[in-house]
Amino acid sequence: MWTWGLVTALSVYDSNAATPCRPAGWFMLSASSTGACSTFVVTNETLGIRIFPVYQHRMTWRIGLFSVGPDTKQLRGWLSYAFASEVFVVVSLTLFLPICLEQFARDNGYLLLDRTKRCAQASASYDGSHSVQEPEGRCVVKIGWAWIDTASFSLYVYSISVALQALTVISMGSIADRPSQRKRLLLVFAWLGALSATTFLILSSSSPIWALSALLTIISNVGFGASVVAMNAYLPSLARNSPEVVKIFAELRTIPEPLQDSALTSIPSEPAEDSTSPLLEQNESGFSESTTIRKKYDTALSAATSRISSLGIALGYGAGITLLLVALIPVTRLHGSTFSLRLAIGLSGVWWALFSIPAAMWLPGVTRPTPGEGGEDSDAWGDITDGHGSRDEGGNWSLRSEIAAAWRRLGVMLRWSEIKRLRNTFKYLAAWFLLSDGFTTITSTAILFGKTSLNMQPSALILIGVLTPTSGILGSLAWPALQRRFGWTNLRVLVLLVVFASLIPAYGCLGFLPVFRGEGGARFGGLTTQGEMFGLAVYFGSVYGAFQSYARAFYAELLPPGEEARWYGLFSITDKASLIADATGNIRYAFFFLVFMIWLAVPILLSVDVDRGRRDARNYRYRYGQAGER
Repeated sequence: MWTWGLVTALSVYDSNAATPCRPAGWFMLSASSTGACSTFVVTNETLGIRIFPVYQHRMTWRIGLFSVGPDTKQLRGWLSYAFASEVFVVVSLTLFLPICLEQFARDNGYLLLDRTKRCAQASASYDGSHSVQEPEGRCVVKIGWAWIDTASFSLYVYSISVALQALTVISMGSIADRPSQRKRLLLVFAWLGALSATTFLILSSSSPIWALSALLTIISNVGFGASVVAMNAYLPSLARNSPEVVKIFAELRTIPEPLQDSALTSIPSEPAEDSTSPLLEQNESGFSESTTIRKKYDTALSAATSRISSLGIALGYGAGITLLLVALIPVTRLHGSTFSLRLAIGLSGVWWALFSIPAAMWLPGVTRPTPGEGGEDSDAWGDITDGHGSRDEGGNWSLRSEIAAAWRRLGVMLRWSEIKRLRNTFKYLAAWFLLSDGFTTITSTAILFGKTSLNMQPSALILIGVLTPTSGILGSLAWPALQRRFGWTNLRVLVLLVVFASLIPAYGCLGFLPVFRGEGGARFGGLTTQGEMFGLAVYFGSVYGAFQSYARAFYAELLPPGEEARWYGLFSITDKASLIADATGNIRYAFFFLVFMIWLAVPILLSVDVDRGRRDARNYRYRYGQAGER
């Protein structure tokens, strides 16, 4: 049947429908049903445009090689915030902040031997061979009543910020899962973190309030972590709105609903005695078709999630590289002075704030229902919340009550009965806590190791900071290509990345062997020379960039719909390497810790049943009131 109607990238107005959708312009379309905003097939080969059939007014059009879905603006907003916020990680958190905090502490510290001689007055142990030299003495700074190694000062600050970050994201989980509040939370924490980073421009290490640098670091890291939790909560809906996923979702509408439901929760039973019954054969055929489409949907959704996540990482790293190249000019010309380091951190804050503006414009204040997320009959996919997975937007609520509810909800989530219901999600969380600790420790200690143990100059450290995200871009784009080429699952890619990453700290442990320390043997190997740091920066970047994208993409597959922010809040990390460095005075001992942490996570990762985890998450319904919520 051909009829005239109005078509827009978001919706269709059918002249036979009782309820109009938002019109944009005239077009010829074929309606497969006459319900309001129902399934349509629109083609115009002359114009080279094809609109795939979708359900519930979800239109997707393709022109040439480009695919544009109904939530293109939302995707642009999401990517723009990745472009804005990742700069803080690349430029400040992993490069200049550790150096700057260590320099702040050293400028105000004393040599451990007598605690009267300023560390700034002691000459650094360094020679032209670029090999490791023993320092004249450990430098310590007094914070309150305690003396802390200056090399571990930034690690302690980072550990505190991670702990507060975890408390914050857990407290905000209940609010961030309200679609109307998610964008507001993201922007508040984004601009709070950006302002804290920008304040480094006016804070000098010679100031009597130099210790305020620790507070600014904590606030900026908390702001970053909380805003990224809100950002990641958009990822599942972005993937479900991708053209390939929407297309497969439409295929299910041709299958009877009972068979749709059985494909989600049932396993084919043994055939009955009268297996030749025509009705039985028809049901089995329908079940097989529905199961096949379900698997196609899961595969497409998994690929779309990792693709969008990888694109966000690549754009973020690209932004970080751009600002690093800009920061290289003042840092090099000022010979790595404290002011040049503060300037680089402040610029990352300015960048973060400015490029968050497009996100403020394009991200939706209220998330619209998507295929499989809501609407009539979409429960067949098991992807909806229908009031069980997410809290009702109506009614009165207050900040205090929502924070209290979030912590009560956490208590329920961690009950053994709930853990068993989502056992595969919690298995992955256990592996993630180990891996995030390991990977974050590598990134946070690598620069300090190069500065304090290998005596690398700031310009060399910046070069490492450029090489790592550059190779990270290549890795985040290359691994999805390898995945498509060999048909790997997201889980298999994650395991491979973890194994490759573990080789870095294992190589660093070789530096304890006398043969690699220039004692009558080789003067290369085991991370004892500066040249090795450049090669490992490229290697680690190619692994870490892909790991970040696949870690959050794989996690998105195991989340109960409507509770994304709450569960991404549990993605908080801890950092224990500072205790090792401070107790021994040698950051190299952290390499043993890293090897142990990373390899401990591998068998946990391999135990995750992905298909069962997806099904459990889709069927999960949290009953509000069991923890005292209203």
